[in-house]
Amino acid sequence: MKNICFCFQFHAPYRIKRYRFFEIGQDHYYYDDMATEEYVTWLTQTSYLPLGKTLLEMIRLSKNRFHCALSVSGTLLELWEQYVPEMIDVLKALAQTKCVEFVATPYAYSLAAQGSETELVEQLQKQALKVKELFNVQSQVLWNTELLYSDEIASQVLGLGYKAIMTEGAKHILSWKSPNYLYPSCVSSKLRVLMRNMALSDMLSFHFSDPMSPEYPMDAEKFVHMVNALPEEEQLVNLWMGAEAFGIWQPANTGIFEFLKAIPYFAMENSIGFVTPSEVVKTYKPVNDAISSSYPLTWSGSDKDLRLFLGNDLQQETFHKLYAVAERVHLCKDSQLKADWLLLQDVNYLHYMNHIDRGPSNFDTSYDAFINYMNVLADFLQRVEEQYPTTIDNEELNGLLQTINSQEKEIAELNKKLRALKKKA
Repeated sequence: MKNICFCFQFHAPYRIKRYRFFEIGQDHYYYDDMATEEYVTWLTQTSYLPLGKTLLEMIRLSKNRFHCALSVSGTLLELWEQYVPEMIDVLKALAQTKCVEFVATPYAYSLAAQGSETELVEQLQKQALKVKELFNVQSQVLWNTELLYSDEIASQVLGLGYKAIMTEGAKHILSWKSPNYLYPSCVSSKLRVLMRNMALSDMLSFHFSDPMSPEYPMDAEKFVHMVNALPEEEQLVNLWMGAEAFGIWQPANTGIFEFLKAIPYFAMENSIGFVTPSEVVKTYKPVNDAISSSYPLTWSGSDKDLRLFLGNDLQQETFHKLYAVAERVHLCKDSQLKADWLLLQDVNYLHYMNHIDRGPSNFDTSYDAFINYMNVLADFLQRVEEQYPTTIDNEELNGLLQTINSQEKEIAELNKKLRALKKKA
């Protein structure tokens, strides 16, 4: 029996305000709240909210046979709590159906996996706590930022206890193989790798309403027939896309929401089911061919690597300056500094510095985006320097960190004993 694994990715960055050189050291607030609220509200009302309600309807009409997954960044959850709480209510309703999996993802939708393993761990833990708090669910499957994967990242993920990681079914990785199987990682057969079906996913995301597409006009019956026509042995079809595909890339007047709503009906008519990533891991036996990627693999751009985010000197300088202070920020107890550190890691800020594809930036050029961000970063680094000067070398810093951690453990143990003595008294 064939199964479709749908996953929809949700994220939006905080908008950074115009921050000039003379503000460095004077103004420590970096965000344009009005622009952020306007953007998030528009994005949610146009795409995310209609998609969430459509998924609820699909689950109801299919009598809970439709299953899917969501990747939602922690920063976007914060923004929804502040500006569009209705979206949180819809996500809670989806969680209560038990048909939706909230896969793990870095809290700030960052490239922490490339910059700092400690930061990646902290963001994944923070994300898990946030999702547990809001929806009372958890997942052992990871959607890394931009589906980022490499053998090195696979080793990190395995050490964190994840059972599977999701990534792009890129041709240069799969070669002659199909994305429509569950694979083991070359790092360990215990870690499963799910591969996105690029052709079918991108058909929905980018070509659904394109009159130049050979499949135009697309409808649910035709699409399900394409899935059903895949070789019989290919039993798993991973359809993952940015949630913006529904309502923005493909506007509502194209019929995209009605198309999506009709898919369960035609799928069940053809004996095709639906699974979440965790259900894939439980249900499918991995094939013998292991997935290996020596270099970072993503779902972005034509090259499916990090070129959109780290492909030029501006981006690389920004990335290295930011993560150079990671250890010092981890030592810090200043809550506002740590909050800024988290938000400034958003991968979109690097994307805006791309000369060719800048994404939906509020800056005129990639250079403008770079200069503005570097002014903000200069102020942020100055604040870090005030707490932990660069005159402290890394060895001394590590020793200080170990001392602090040991003291915190000792204090916690003493408090535990004190509570026990009070209780006994």
